[in-house]
Amino acid sequence: MAFAVAGGGKGGKKKGVQPSMNVTPLVDVVLVLLIIFMVITPLLTKQFWLHVPMKDKEEAAEEPPPDRPPVVLTVRADGTIHVNQQAVADAELTTKLQRVFAARGANVLFFEAEDGVEFGRAMEVLDLARAGHAVTIAVLTEPPRTTP
Repeated sequence: MAFAVAGGGKGGKKKGVQPSMNVTPLVDVVLVLLIIFMVITPLLTKQFWLHVPMKDKEEAAEEPPPDRPPVVLTVRADGTIHVNQQAVADAELTTKLQRVFAARGANVLFFEAEDGVEFGRAMEVLDLARAGHAVTIAVLTEPPRTTP
């Protein structure tokens, strides 16, 4: 806060000290904070890459060899985890997937969750799958086809 001194001329009354507001430091601080927030805000976003199949493309899907079915990770509505229709506990999922992927060339995992599964539970299972060395995780939009 600054003070202005009014000088009294000849024959006039002497005026006292009058306060006046100096907003320049306030504006400087606000602008610096604005710049800091503008720089930091893009760094706070988390990214989760998701590859969704295109609908327009009518291309024949590559069928896996009959001796090597694809690895399908299913989360049921009651929260249980199944790898290729075999029930697996949470603690065993990462080691099971590591063993499965060690026997294969590509670490591709197909993920399926039933309608009643909570989002948080599905994300926990996906994190466990990433820890089990799943490089590519494809989300199934339709139930997997079974060969007759």
